[in-house]
Amino acid sequence: MNHFAVVTDSTSNLPPELVEQYAMSLIPLTVHWGGESYFDGVTLDADTFYQWLQTRKDFPTTSQPSAGAFIDFFQKVAKDKGTDTILGVFISSELSGTIASAMQARGHLYETRPDLHIEIVDSRSVSMGLGLAVLAAQRAADGGTSVEEAIEAVKRCQEATHVIFAVDTLEFLHRGGRIGGAARLLGSALNLKPVLTVADGRIEPLEKVRTRAKSLRRVIELAEERLDGRRPKEAAIIQAEAHADLGKFKEMVRERLNPERLYTVTLSPVLGTHGGPGTLGIAFCTEDTGA
Repeated sequence: MNHFAVVTDSTSNLPPELVEQYAMSLIPLTVHWGGESYFDGVTLDADTFYQWLQTRKDFPTTSQPSAGAFIDFFQKVAKDKGTDTILGVFISSELSGTIASAMQARGHLYETRPDLHIEIVDSRSVSMGLGLAVLAAQRAADGGTSVEEAIEAVKRCQEATHVIFAVDTLEFLHRGGRIGGAARLLGSALNLKPVLTVADGRIEPLEKVRTRAKSLRRVIELAEERLDGRRPKEAAIIQAEAHADLGKFKEMVRERLNPERLYTVTLSPVLGTHGGPGTLGIAFCTEDTGA
């Protein structure tokens, strides 16, 4: 049976119009704040989250879906989609326990639902770095491929996808425990603006520059270097309360990278907990992933 459903999690940051277009199923991660728990982008929207982040004195934390939540999620997707095969592409295991929960749920379902086949792929990325991999899987599914061929499409996309971004401060990545190799910039980066990337599933430093404007220019320049004259078929601008710089940044992306299709997404509450306000960057693929 070649028909299968593609699923992902809320940190994929997929634009709502694409979620609707492809009728995608997303499992939300959770934001914990002030004794309350909220589902990422479901019971806590980005506008409310960033307003709270700037006005509240307490700080949120995040967690992955539980194995039990995944069991319910997988069974509901199978029923709603009328399929016995699910391909899940999720946030990097270096950044979240989401993959571990999904695998635990799959193990349970293998015993209780042997008819249900679940494939799980670690995207080794986040936000639209993950989102582009999910789109590659979905387009492969829509093209009538086997689930194995769709997994290969995801792997090709992984190898060709880049996420480069600037943050106003490393404080949020540090507090959230997602700072990765960028930890070595702490202390030395108090008056500098870090430019970061996602590499091998972790947040890694690329450069540190002295001004916000320079950091955003370097994001574009580094993207140009990786593209090496190629035009990306699709790219996504990733931002969190970076409205003052967004228009100029988008203009630079269009003029210098010239993607055929350009999305603009706001970091979901879970990702905003770790990136913080002022995060601005780009995800793009250097190869055609079937868009």
